[in-house]
Amino acid sequence: MKTITINTLIELKRGGEKFPVITAYDSTFARLAELAGIEVVLVGDSLGNVVLGYSSTVPVTMADMLHHTAAVCRGGTKSLVVADLPFMAYATPEQTMANAALLLQAGAHMVKLEGGEWLAATVAMLVERGIPVCGHLGLTPQSVNKFGGYRIQGRGASEAEQILQDAHRLERAGAGLLVLECVPQQLAARISSELAIPVIGIGAGPDTDAQVLVLHDLLGISARIPKFARNFLADSGDILGALRSYAQAVRERSFPAAEHSFH
Repeated sequence: MKTITINTLIELKRGGEKFPVITAYDSTFARLAELAGIEVVLVGDSLGNVVLGYSSTVPVTMADMLHHTAAVCRGGTKSLVVADLPFMAYATPEQTMANAALLLQAGAHMVKLEGGEWLAATVAMLVERGIPVCGHLGLTPQSVNKFGGYRIQGRGASEAEQILQDAHRLERAGAGLLVLECVPQQLAARISSELAIPVIGIGAGPDTDAQVLVLHDLLGISARIPKFARNFLADSGDILGALRSYAQAVRERSFPAAEHSFH
């Protein structure tokens, strides 16, 4: 696999080609993702749930993210590595700049932040200083206590319109990628068609430019598999085969199917 950059992903979107994304938290799985031809590896703060045993992503620290980001970057050199800024690591511009710089120094190529219009100035500040940014809208897990649980976002007209406007605002601020999590398929399709930057869906239907799954969900080893996931290990019988099957299913548009989407 050739080295993946943000320009690679933009060209895939322009050509109408879907691409796969997975989370990974260590060097072994990062290497397997590269061998499977997966373009993007997200070092997600979901490691709090699936690796560290927390009930949410809120307890994850910058030290956790730096440790796992560095491990991933030691294992895979060609996939684009995106690292999450964890809860309250980007509350002020100065804090955001310092923490984002640490993640890039650990090897990440891009940082991801959860939030809408209120983050636009922060995104612009990071991009102006050479730090690529991925936005995250819809269900933003760091806000689980505000939402009152893990709930589908954007089902009401006003809520959907706010997510749409936030997506445009983040793009104008300079975000290079956008994750949409747990939103209705129709809303995700509209945002993906209107934005020039690639949109990565998780529980957002088949019409986004890319799909991301938590590694443990696609291997069927999470304690609770969400509706939008599929156990690819059951189909293939080995981990590398599961990752390749997932990548192929995303590219061929057989995943996600109707049963993995919200309406």
